[in-house]
Amino acid sequence: MTADVSKETLGFQTEAKQLLHLMIHSLYSNQEIFLRELISNASDAIDKLRFAALSDESLLEGQGDFQVHVEVDKDAGTITISDNGIGMNREEVIENLGTIAKSGTAAFLESLTGDQRKDSQLIGQFGVGFYSAFIVAERVEVHTRKAGDDPEAGVLWESHGESEFSIESRPKESRGTSITLFLKKDCEEFADDFRVRSVIRKYSDHISVPVMMPKPPAPPAEGEESEEQAAASEVEYEAVNQATALWTRSRSDISEEEYKEFYKHVSHDFDDPLTWSHNKVEGKLEYTSLLYIPKRAPFDLWNRDVARGLKLYVQRTFIMDDAEQFLPLYLRFVKGVVDSNDLPLNVSREILQQDASVDSMRSALTKRVLDMLGKLAKAGGDDYAAFWKEFGQVLKEGPAEDFANKEKIAKLLRFSTTHTDKPEQDQSLDDYVARMQEKQDKIYYVVAENFNTARNSPHLEVFRKKGIEVLLLSDRIDDWLMNHLSEFDGKKLQDVARGALDLEADSEEEKAEREKLAKESEALVERLGKVLEDRVTEVRATNRLTESPACLVVGDYDMGAQMRRIMEAAGQPVPESKPILEINPGHPLVQMLDREADEDRFADLATIVFEQASLAEGGQLEDPAAYVSRLNKLLLEMSRG
Repeated sequence: MTADVSKETLGFQTEAKQLLHLMIHSLYSNQEIFLRELISNASDAIDKLRFAALSDESLLEGQGDFQVHVEVDKDAGTITISDNGIGMNREEVIENLGTIAKSGTAAFLESLTGDQRKDSQLIGQFGVGFYSAFIVAERVEVHTRKAGDDPEAGVLWESHGESEFSIESRPKESRGTSITLFLKKDCEEFADDFRVRSVIRKYSDHISVPVMMPKPPAPPAEGEESEEQAAASEVEYEAVNQATALWTRSRSDISEEEYKEFYKHVSHDFDDPLTWSHNKVEGKLEYTSLLYIPKRAPFDLWNRDVARGLKLYVQRTFIMDDAEQFLPLYLRFVKGVVDSNDLPLNVSREILQQDASVDSMRSALTKRVLDMLGKLAKAGGDDYAAFWKEFGQVLKEGPAEDFANKEKIAKLLRFSTTHTDKPEQDQSLDDYVARMQEKQDKIYYVVAENFNTARNSPHLEVFRKKGIEVLLLSDRIDDWLMNHLSEFDGKKLQDVARGALDLEADSEEEKAEREKLAKESEALVERLGKVLEDRVTEVRATNRLTESPACLVVGDYDMGAQMRRIMEAAGQPVPESKPILEINPGHPLVQMLDREADEDRFADLATIVFEQASLAEGGQLEDPAAYVSRLNKLLLEMSRG
């Protein structure tokens, strides 16, 4: 087949086109990152070949000396990055360079804001490093051949980074991929040997593969060979980076800058990490881990099915990218590597799920992450607050998933409370316990649709009056969290909108007053119970209200109102249950209700009181128009008389 016949011109997938546009227009302020991304991809290609060669040595084609080569041509205005890694065939080139075959692409593109700084971070997290070539290049050529394929199976891909690319057959003697960037006029600094060396040392020193560049020619001494002879001699290459796996080095030998750059290599994030932990374990199990907490949540954090996990190495040999078996799902935001000396080199995901040593490592790594977060929280300052803002809701999944570490996780949780009355979640359960009143033996909380509904909940009235602190919960996960976090530090957690209220701080006089109240309200409670029997399980007098006429509470074993709303919105079946209506006998509206002799008007008033209580807790009315009609009718009657 001739080159002409095999050459095709294809259009980029729509999402790829959008990303190319963003690459060129969002990241121009940090042009040099293209080199980090392309060298990182070359290193990954070599890692993949190393792993594949464990089961098929012929893929090495007799050449197992892995290297990345970077060459510049100042006159031509080009830079070329080559590797002898796994390479690609024609189909893989089209799939990897022409489309973005990734779940969540649409969600990713929707999350872009138009803010260059924020968008550049998201683009990095999405892991489309190859496209960064177009930040500096007006044209890119990719010449590649898959390891093990015939030299004639080489492929040449070319694009100007606009709407289309061309692909044709072109023989390639050596396996792997070579990317040539034809630099834009204002980016020709990247065709300068010294500039490129400094960028490689800055960003790629930690990569375990040597990044080679031609040695600068030494100036000829007097009487030595001429320039023409020197040019004819063979080019000598030298390693520009340290070329040792960073995690294998001693912590004292690694600078903060090196740790940060390695994080960007493993995460494809453009931002520095918040914190990290580098640890070597020896004894029954031998492994090294380097774990990072990112500064910002990835756009797909809430997609529980997306690939996640640590990079797994066995005896410095790369095994897989997303080994999710080493950390629980609620820590899915953690990035890093784990390098084991005990696992077999031919380990698979299935083996990882059944290996006892993996369970031990998972347990230890989980504790390490929680301890890292504990130190961050203890240090104070803005770092933990920033972490909580990004990842707090994910951490709230922890108590349900990880019973063994429930207390550790609980100490890391942060909440809004009536102590500050602010929406910021910055109060810990330890803070709450330290402020508890003398006779108080429960931690109280209220769950609502949003912060304002929680803060203004009628259920809080008696707590505010007595100065008892209440946690204000308004995240969608909070009701579910509290179902699994039943106690902390020996104190039971109590929903103030569940069951009868029995405050330990109540005096004997207050308890006697409550009993008297209940007795005096018996007739009204009975009338209300008959009118509302289809909508409530019970009506009772309460002392929990000081300003509101009524509130709704759920039974001790019924599903909370917030959880019910979430499940209904998700189309999930929910068990049949009706709330309890608690009334405040001292409220003027309830007293007016008690004096009402007209049964029809009493029924209308009772229904309005019930529906107002439902609205106050963030509920929705079954028939809002009927509510408005009843209210208008009563207002008109009152105005007449």
